[in-house]
Amino acid sequence: MKFTKFLASASAFAVLATAALADGTVGIAMPTKSSARWISDGNSMVEQFEAAGYEADLQYAEDDIPNQLAQIENMITKGVDVLVIAAIDGTTLSNALENAAASGIKVIAYDRLIRDSGNVDYYATFDNFKVGVQQATTLVDGLKQRFPDVKPWNVELFGGSPDDNNAYFFYDGGMSVLQPLIDDGSIEIVSGQMGMDTVGTLRWDGAVAQARMDNLLSANYTDKDIHGVLSPYDGLSIGILSSLKGVGYGSGDMKMPIVTGQDAEVPSVKSILAGEQYSTIFKDTRALAGVTVGMVDALLKGSEPEINDTSTYDNGVKVVPSYLLEPQPVTEANWEELLIGSGYYTMDQIK
Repeated sequence: MKFTKFLASASAFAVLATAALADGTVGIAMPTKSSARWISDGNSMVEQFEAAGYEADLQYAEDDIPNQLAQIENMITKGVDVLVIAAIDGTTLSNALENAAASGIKVIAYDRLIRDSGNVDYYATFDNFKVGVQQATTLVDGLKQRFPDVKPWNVELFGGSPDDNNAYFFYDGGMSVLQPLIDDGSIEIVSGQMGMDTVGTLRWDGAVAQARMDNLLSANYTDKDIHGVLSPYDGLSIGILSSLKGVGYGSGDMKMPIVTGQDAEVPSVKSILAGEQYSTIFKDTRALAGVTVGMVDALLKGSEPEINDTSTYDNGVKVVPSYLLEPQPVTEANWEELLIGSGYYTMDQIK
């Protein structure tokens, strides 16, 4: 199956990286520890870089842009060989990357594209448009399953942080599925709120999403039910679900709306098993770390990193050569196979 091939491909990168040990230091700039996902990314990279013979300097900036800039500048001053950066705001790093280039330091954008700079050498991420497609597809599947006799389905849209390039790919992927259903009257966006400039959620903040959901419900759903919410991230989904439960959804005769998510964080997996959140998207951080280690290893050995996309990610200055991994939709039907079967979680973590 696809998942097995996906892990095998990622493992191949890790094997390549481990095969010929090399000395060098890799600076790893991560956005925040407030999301379990980024902690997992950092841990996976440190483990795999060290196994490949590299020293890893891992820094978290706690969603503070000046802090991340200072951390990156410090890594440059200390003379790291390569920078791996998951940017808080992908538009704020141009000057720092000019300094990196002047020092001969290669830069890999990690999961989030760094924009407006010609000094981004490679990009390691998942197929972010496909993530959005999968989110919207599970939303529609859930609507058909839970509300088979309802038309139109009343749905609201949430976007990710407008300073994260990925958020636009998630949204556009989702809308590629939903827009035809909006056009034919199967889905109604009752609030009328559409477009990333309207539905974006700065810094992926769950409290902001919960407050917006509260407002949407009070303004638009006093005399009708909401059936679904397109949410791009588990941290937002938990806030959205809190708002929905606060007005009675999921109790009595008020069926819980279909709510999507992303990152397969433990609270959301538990929520899926409790019949609240409907779906999430699994992005194996071990595999992404493996791809990144492979890129660094190739760069420092003077060879070309393996890539599989040379057209999708234009950062405003250049098209950044990329490696895109396959995301996996997770529901109550397949969570154990994907998350436990792959060894990403143990059963004790979930139950």
